[in-house]
Amino acid sequence: MSFISLLKKGNKSSGIAAIGNTVLAIAKGTAAAVSGSGAMLATTLHSVADALNQGFVFFGSALAEKAPTKKFPTGFGRVINLFVLIAVIVISIMAYETLHKGWELVQHPKESTDLWLNVGIMLLAVLVDGFILLKAMKEIAHETRSPAKGFGIIPVAFKNVGLASPPTRLVFYEDIIATFGALLALSAIVISHFTGLYFLDGVGTILIGILLIGIALKIGYENTLGLIGVAAPKDVEERIAAIILSDPDVVDIQKLRILQEGRRYHVESYIELVEGLSLADADDIKVRVQNKLLRDSDIGDVTMGIFETDKVQTWK
Repeated sequence: MSFISLLKKGNKSSGIAAIGNTVLAIAKGTAAAVSGSGAMLATTLHSVADALNQGFVFFGSALAEKAPTKKFPTGFGRVINLFVLIAVIVISIMAYETLHKGWELVQHPKESTDLWLNVGIMLLAVLVDGFILLKAMKEIAHETRSPAKGFGIIPVAFKNVGLASPPTRLVFYEDIIATFGALLALSAIVISHFTGLYFLDGVGTILIGILLIGIALKIGYENTLGLIGVAAPKDVEERIAAIILSDPDVVDIQKLRILQEGRRYHVESYIELVEGLSLADADDIKVRVQNKLLRDSDIGDVTMGIFETDKVQTWK
């Protein structure tokens, strides 16, 4: 598979987020340099971190789609977890720098200039980050096969984010923080300007840094589990079991183990078939069930064993 073909399979949410945050980082950085606003600088660093992370994760998500090889027979699905963990390191560094700048502004507050430039840039940030967040919500709904439309995708996204792919989860969490951080920075800039309480600029900066730490811890924990190898969520297990049991010749599931790698699942199952089948017929049924499972786009590979029914129901 060519490099361009791999890129086309990259996570769309990450690609859009990388482009959007690059534009925002340039706009915010210009405004921070002109006005001297600490909150604006903090949210600039956030956008720089987001742009680097999302670009990095986009390439990682594309590489994770590379076909299995003889040396790596289970594929490259866990590569995306590694890329996201590296992105978490970038977020952590940016969080430290943001907290350091915020504390400096609290100790030595100063008035920022060009209020309306800052306000305009932050309103642009809210719109762009909000758009990216909306795209991530739509991607979560798509990946989790939810029929929700319109405003219905918002509760679905919060409910099903744990079932989404690692890069989509990263975009979702980061842009919740980015959108909220932009609103927080906007509030700090306006309030400090009109009240003369310039230390509030530093307080807003510190709060953004704390939010960055929180998101780094959450994303880091989730992707560490994914890198080790984690069982599929209960909803996915039930969906796969239902596909297996939908075959008329399958009467029970003795064992079902589903390992999540990136956004794909590796299925290992031992099933019980109806009595009296020849070995050839039983093997045909096994292949038929495997093919049913592999038609599910979330399933990467299936290993299956077959037994004649022991007339004891194991799977419930």
